[in-house]
Amino acid sequence: MPVNLAQIRDLLLPGLRGVQGEYRQIPTQWSQVFEKTESKMAFERTVEMRFLGLAQLKTEGGQTAFDNNAGERFVYNQEHIELGLGYAITRKAIDDNLYKTQFKPSNLGLQRSFSQTKEVYGANVLNTASTYNATVGGDGVALCSTAHQIDGNVIANRPTVDVDLNEASLLNAQIAIRSTWRDQAGLKMQARGQKLVVPPQLEPVAIRLTKTELRPGTANNDVNAILSTAGGLRNGYMVYDYLTSAFAWFLLTDIPGLVFMERVPFETDMQVDFTTDNLLVKGYERYSFGYYDWRSVYGSFPTS
Repeated sequence: MPVNLAQIRDLLLPGLRGVQGEYRQIPTQWSQVFEKTESKMAFERTVEMRFLGLAQLKTEGGQTAFDNNAGERFVYNQEHIELGLGYAITRKAIDDNLYKTQFKPSNLGLQRSFSQTKEVYGANVLNTASTYNATVGGDGVALCSTAHQIDGNVIANRPTVDVDLNEASLLNAQIAIRSTWRDQAGLKMQARGQKLVVPPQLEPVAIRLTKTELRPGTANNDVNAILSTAGGLRNGYMVYDYLTSAFAWFLLTDIPGLVFMERVPFETDMQVDFTTDNLLVKGYERYSFGYYDWRSVYGSFPTS
């Protein structure tokens, strides 16, 4: 049923002080977590490769060792989703509305709806990072796991026992990223924590950990090691309002891997229905959020 006169009855009468219902929106947050790329296909695949390992000792006159194990290891998939939303409004509701400058029937907040929907889908990658998604594929475990496979070993981007955000757990994450992460051939890599991502409930903790020069939570005169260990957190912290857990926290790294692929950007269209004179307005968008390298993030998922 289209929006009709009964649904905007007070907009038909003079003397209305104002029209309320629009509020300031949270600035875009997904772009601070995901890299943005354009897509030309319905289904995108990213392959993780194994390159050469360490060089081997060679004896005088002896043979050179060959490493012929290079090749693809895991495939990460991303399929775009379609988003749509529309509404209809009667001609009488448009013609008799006395407050068209404040209540615009041709735009009842479509762009806001699509923007917030995008935030929800983006945050869902982190909200579900502890659960394996078979449609993504990859190495067969969740985005944040203690058992990511490389040749001959497993590596964690999550603590063995999920821990609350505090000085020790954040330092351990920074050190683990630098000291334990390897490529598929087992070679050390340049990986550093860059940005702490927390829900609103953990913002006070994040402030104390990243904004104090001295060691947080103690009376000691020690320096705050978080600001320097493994290069420190170059990009500080951010509050991600769309995280669903009040306790989970994440550390983004300088390794690309979290990606937003845009297939069709947001667009709107409208037309008047010939038989009813109703104004039809709709929006459309097509995209996907996903990941192709677990090394882009470290996460912990305590429940209290």
